[in-house]
Amino acid sequence: MPKDRPELPPVEELLTTVVAELGGSERPGQVKMAQAVQQAVEGDEHLAVQAGTGTGKSLAYLVPAVRHAAETGNAIVVSTATIALQRQLVDRDLPRLADALEGALPSRPAFAILKGRRNYLCRYKMGAGMPDDEDDQLFDPREVSATGRMVQRIQEWANETETGDRDELIPGVNEQAWRQFSVTARECLGAQRCPSGAECFAELARERAGEADVVVTNHALLAIDAMEDFAVLPEHDVVIVDEAHELVDRVTSVVTGELSESTVGIAVRRAGRLIEQGVADRLQEAGEDLKALLAAAPPGRIDDLPQSLGLTLALVRDAAFACITALGPRNKDKEDLENAGLRKAAFTMLDEVHDTAQRMLDAFGAASEADRAEVVWLEEGRGRTAPALRVAPLSVGGMLRDKLFGDRTVVLTSATLALGGSFDGLARQWGLGREEWTGLDVGSPFDHPRSGILYVAKHLPQPGRDGLPEAYLTEITELIEAAGGRALGLFSSMRAAKAATEALRDRLNVPLLCQGDDSTSQLVKQFAADPATCLFGTLSLWQGVDVPGPSLTLVIIDRIPFPRPDDPLASARQRHVAATGGNGFMTVAATHAALLLAQGAGRLLRSMDDRGVVAVLDPRLATARYGGFLVSSLPPFWRTTDPAKVRDALRRLTADA
Repeated sequence: MPKDRPELPPVEELLTTVVAELGGSERPGQVKMAQAVQQAVEGDEHLAVQAGTGTGKSLAYLVPAVRHAAETGNAIVVSTATIALQRQLVDRDLPRLADALEGALPSRPAFAILKGRRNYLCRYKMGAGMPDDEDDQLFDPREVSATGRMVQRIQEWANETETGDRDELIPGVNEQAWRQFSVTARECLGAQRCPSGAECFAELARERAGEADVVVTNHALLAIDAMEDFAVLPEHDVVIVDEAHELVDRVTSVVTGELSESTVGIAVRRAGRLIEQGVADRLQEAGEDLKALLAAAPPGRIDDLPQSLGLTLALVRDAAFACITALGPRNKDKEDLENAGLRKAAFTMLDEVHDTAQRMLDAFGAASEADRAEVVWLEEGRGRTAPALRVAPLSVGGMLRDKLFGDRTVVLTSATLALGGSFDGLARQWGLGREEWTGLDVGSPFDHPRSGILYVAKHLPQPGRDGLPEAYLTEITELIEAAGGRALGLFSSMRAAKAATEALRDRLNVPLLCQGDDSTSQLVKQFAADPATCLFGTLSLWQGVDVPGPSLTLVIIDRIPFPRPDDPLASARQRHVAATGGNGFMTVAATHAALLLAQGAGRLLRSMDDRGVVAVLDPRLATARYGGFLVSSLPPFWRTTDPAKVRDALRRLTADA
């Protein structure tokens, strides 16, 4: 410990102080987790902690985090997957913790939130220093259109806001409107060169973060900070990754490349303002060739590079490079301040087009499947969205190992990390060897066997591809009738959720909401407000619903949520694991399903008084060989396959409520 810093109270004492100030009670799992986090931070050891709902894990890592910051003077970064948790930490948990510990630490703990540059208004772009990427949809603020009104509202808000943070603009605006006022980190000129650098909202947010003890950010920005050549986050030696079960997917999303007529078109428009038309036309023609090729090709994974696609990608790459060359030296911006923003934006998009095209070509050069590093697939167009080629790594473990875990201590936590009773599956995805981390399950304060039932409808037929069988609709009807409503239906697809909603609205005498009828947040509010109401939906509801009390007594899961067989990335990863000697199905598909099942089942018990049933209609959970792995990933509910027992239990719960 530095000599000029006073000796601090132990973490247990600080946690007791905070819990008492907040009017709570001590929870053994919370204390155990706080002690483990402190030991990991002091010992420079990576730690994975599974902390069930009700543990109070936010305080369990925040208390040792602020103590470490006070002791060392080094900031700690807390990364989350969702905006909801970011807001909970910054608006509720951290202010209350700072109030409680103000007298116990040398100074009041300071905290800040830091988001990607794209989330802040760019004053330079607002002043027309950067190009507008829209080609045929230039919006006049006076235009009577939804986006036009949003643009006008952003301009009015820009004169009032102190942060420029998009999330503070309520109601929100669509991406089309917002991107006219924001830039990415790569498009940014930098505070020293930008004429608006002194008053830049993103730089002001970074300054606040640089003075904080705890900096709250998101997994995407954490990945960018770790993998780019430029620093985004303040200097830090410890990262706490909450919602760590989402880390791999969020990092994969950051490093996934895309090539389409839209990306090429934006590059052409940006470059066309600054170079000879003939050079820009060459890229335009290559983009048109790409557009025609993608429109005629079937969507899905591309295992072998067709000659036509290889030639087209090479044309796009070479035309983009010609435009880059025509722009001249990159440091020319220092003399040409008038066009600095235009040049930076053009370089950014041309680099992206060039590098992505090259990356896609390189993805097909492996000697064998085991040597393949990336997968390319064609995403079909929907509505106004054109088809797009995408490329993604088959594993991000190596990147995480080198860039995130290499230079700092990382604590990873979630309610669902021990899949099949082990942390090993996710640790492998993070790139950690068995000797490089410690795993700890601090349990949950809930008495799962007494509070909940896991019911597997073993008597039903296996789910097929042709929608929900009639037997499933009958089963759902009987369960909801026994529960008196109070049901959250989690479906493997939006098509299944809508089909069930339409079929059951005529059979049930309770209100039935379906995701898509309104905003998800509004639907959840309606569901929570009326105990008789049921809510059906898909992916975001599996992880995003927190409804304690009698409004949620029954969670229905229509089928084991394996990735779709035609999912290009999941299927490629599964095949790659098999080619390298592993079990592709268990490593990829079963792990994916276990995570989602655990998250879905976790919707049931949200407070100490909650009681209810998780009903899985897919009989494979009870009959398949992998069923044991999936069940052991779930909370330890009392288990049954008897439909009569479950309906009786639901009726008793309804009568008690």
